Amino acid sequence: MEALGINLGYLIMQILIITVLLLVLKKLLYEPMLRTLEERKARIAKGLEDSRQAAIARDNADADAAKILDAARLEATRVRQDAVAQAEETTKAIEAKANEEAKAIVAKARVDAEEERNRILSDLRGQVAAISIAAANKLVGESLDEARQRELIADFFAQVPADVASLSGESAQVTSALPLTDGEKESIRKALKIKVIEFKVNPAILGGVVVRVGDQVVDDSVATRMSALSESLN
Repeated sequence: MEALGINLGYLIMQILIITVLLLVLKKLLYEPMLRTLEERKARIAKGLEDSRQAAIARDNADADAAKILDAARLEATRVRQDAVAQAEETTKAIEAKANEEAKAIVAKARVDAEEERNRILSDLRGQVAAISIAAANKLVGESLDEARQRELIADFFAQVPADVASLSGESAQVTSALPLTDGEKESIRKALKIKVIEFKVNPAILGGVVVRVGDQVVDDSVATRMSALSESLN
C-alpha cells in the first residue's frame, strides 16, 4: 500500500469517516426526507381520496337535490290541482246553494203572492156577493133572507156538479173562482169521497168549480157555461 503511495491508516480513517458521515446523513437527512416524502405522498393520496369522496358526495347531493326538486314540483302541481279542484267544487257548491236559495225565494214569493191574491179575492167575495144579492133583490122585487143569500152565494161559487159522483181516483184538484170557505171545502170532500184534494183559485172561471181526477174532468164553471151558451146562440 505504501509502495502505491496509499496510506492505509489514512484510508481506513477516511473510510470510517465517510461511513459515519453516510450513517449520519442517512439518519439525519435521508430517513427524515423519506418520511417527509412518504407523509407527503400519503397526504396527497388522502387529499385525492377526499376529493374523490367529495366529488361522489357532491354528485349524490346533486342527485338528491334534483330528486327533492322533482318531488317538490310534483307536490306543488298536486297542491295546485287540488286547490283548483277544491275551488271549482266550492264554486259549484256556492252556485248550487245560491240557485236553491233563489228558487226557494221565488217559490216563497209565489206562495206569498198567491196567498195575498186569495186574501184579496176572499175580501172581494163579500163585495161580489153583496152586489149579486142586491141585483137579485132588484130582479125578483123582494128581499132575500140571510140564509137564502148564503145559499145562493155558495151555489154560485162552490156548487158541486152531480157528475163528480162518477169520478174515482187517489187524488183530485178542485178549482174555484174565489177562495172557498172551510165549510164549502168540507162539502166538496164529502161529495167526491177522495181523501187527497188540492184546492186552487182561478178567477178566470168566474164561478162554479172545475173538478179534475187524473185525466177525468168535470167543468161546471160559469166561464164554460157562458162559452157553451155563446156557441149555441151562434
